[in-house]
Amino acid sequence: MRATTEQIAAVPKVALHEHLDGGVRPETVAEIALEIGHDLPAAPETLGAWFEEASSSGSLERYLETFQHTTAVMQRPEDLARVAREAVLDLAADGVVYAELRWAPEQHQGAGLSIEETVEAVQSGIDEGIALVQAQGGTMVVGQLLTAMRHATRGLEIAKVAVEYRDRGVFGFDIAGAEDGFPPILHLEAFEYLRRENMHFTIHAGEAFGLPSIWQAVQRCGADRLGHGVRIVDDIDFTATPSAHLGRLASYIRDRRIPLEMCPSSNLQTSAVPGMTSIADHPIGPLAELGFRVTINSDNRLMSGTSIGREMSLLTDAFGYSLGDLRWFTVNAMKSAFLPFDERLTLINDVIKPGFAAQVD
Repeated sequence: MRATTEQIAAVPKVALHEHLDGGVRPETVAEIALEIGHDLPAAPETLGAWFEEASSSGSLERYLETFQHTTAVMQRPEDLARVAREAVLDLAADGVVYAELRWAPEQHQGAGLSIEETVEAVQSGIDEGIALVQAQGGTMVVGQLLTAMRHATRGLEIAKVAVEYRDRGVFGFDIAGAEDGFPPILHLEAFEYLRRENMHFTIHAGEAFGLPSIWQAVQRCGADRLGHGVRIVDDIDFTATPSAHLGRLASYIRDRRIPLEMCPSSNLQTSAVPGMTSIADHPIGPLAELGFRVTINSDNRLMSGTSIGREMSLLTDAFGYSLGDLRWFTVNAMKSAFLPFDERLTLINDVIKPGFAAQVD
């Protein structure tokens, strides 16, 4: 039976691919911009609509340009803390019980903060948000993923800070930014360091570029997860009979249970998959049927005007997903979290499964 809107709103959710600077409240952008004298591209009352429209050009590069306005209002420590606190509260309001907030500290030094000071400011906001959620009886676990910009050269520096703060709120590492022309291998030194330090990391790969990016991320860099990874479909022949034929890389990704952090609305906006004109065309459907470890994410809530709950609803409309299907996606995500195994099990058995069971008719 197809999951209902009410059930989707009520069930616990997991957010693995959530950009902190992509989920700022429009009113927060407007208020801080006024304080610091940053020129906005639209009036405050239409700012949210502007972000969503500007992000729907079909180009990842154009999509990324919108972030200049959110990063501009995230330079002072109090603003970083505010954005992080509000992100935790907004995710909790959507039913999220576990989230990893990824962001690039190197883009937040305009007010003279060190990398470490930016990390501490964000963590203070996360801690405040969690305390507020818990005070209302909610469950919330949130960690930072420190991100290096793939077109820059600070990967190793950021990786070392991630390791330094691994017991103070940082759960892992990532690289992000324009994928075409900036392959993961450019940051190999950072990934080798993280592997020596037994540190978790994910890599944006297979979003705006194809199989070579995915192959490098997994085979050369050793990624624990793939950010997006939708272009793995380039290695699958869906016309083969009696069932789809997986190439060597696709088989490896599926058989090794390497998680795919899928973001349907974002992928539709940036034309990540050729020929995709609606959510119903998104590869998450066939990839789930083939047994890949796929997870549902919102990527950038502001730019896509979305949330985990909305993404679940869109996928349910497109593929007819039941509550059981959505639980499968959610458990997949929690299994793939950068959290100790016993803590993952606790959230699965004590929070997620009971939360879904409570919604069964």
